[in-house]
Amino acid sequence: MKLAFNLLVLGADIDAGHAPQLERLKALGYDAVEVPVFGGTVERYRALGRVLADIGLVAGAAAVATPQANPVSEDAAVRARARDHHRWIVDCTHAMGGEIIAGPLHSPVGVFTGFGPTAQEKQRCVEAMRALADYAQQAGVMVSAEAVNRFECYLMSTIHAASEIWRKVNHPNYGYMFDTFHANIEEKDPPATYERHHREINHFHVSENDRGIPGTGHVPFAAHFDALRRCGYDGWLTIESFSRALPELAGATRVWRDLFDDIDVLFAESAAFVRREWQAAGERVLGAGREVPA
Repeated sequence: MKLAFNLLVLGADIDAGHAPQLERLKALGYDAVEVPVFGGTVERYRALGRVLADIGLVAGAAAVATPQANPVSEDAAVRARARDHHRWIVDCTHAMGGEIIAGPLHSPVGVFTGFGPTAQEKQRCVEAMRALADYAQQAGVMVSAEAVNRFECYLMSTIHAASEIWRKVNHPNYGYMFDTFHANIEEKDPPATYERHHREINHFHVSENDRGIPGTGHVPFAAHFDALRRCGYDGWLTIESFSRALPELAGATRVWRDLFDDIDVLFAESAAFVRREWQAAGERVLGAGREVPA
């Protein structure tokens, strides 16, 4: 298991100037970070990758589709821009030394048609995700598409919808993410949903129901960690908490208030919580006679 933190809480432009925060994350026991890849040059991410390597943090990318580069648009020119945007994300991630690209790559957050996804939109999504996975495979990078709740996205808002796309993409470099915040809204029994689909899921976000510090709300994390341990999950556990640092994202995700008092408290309490719950879940599953991976 790699303990990771999504750096969107610090803003969209992460660079060498964030070294003090990155060093603090490493000192607290984090293994990896998800770096927002929203803009900038490939060389900028290559430079950031050198900083991360020096600190000892593994890199991944947090990335999104945009309205101007929407993979499921009716407009072929917009879909072509989406293909180019996906390739740029892969190039930046590879330059950074990143292992995985995670996020709502399938369609833009906060963009709606007023209807559910059409068969044509789903097929365009399948084609776009397969092309992205093909390109990412050449760079040695995995793809994890994020199911985002119905208030932020209409194309892939449930694990069932993500699984449907996954089966049709059918690519070894493509999987999808389980995010506890979104699952808390959309799934009848989130831990059971994870267990049912765990072979398809290649990334996991630890996010509280208010997107504040994990363990301070009502997401059933003990049950989630038990499910992860029973299924032998050994990937990234990425803490995702949002702030108002990035106005565009705050607007799309409806973050209108501060969700924690201090960034260092967020870093420290989140790490302690996840490690404590991971260990406790291992002990519970072992006590039930199940073998638990380290």
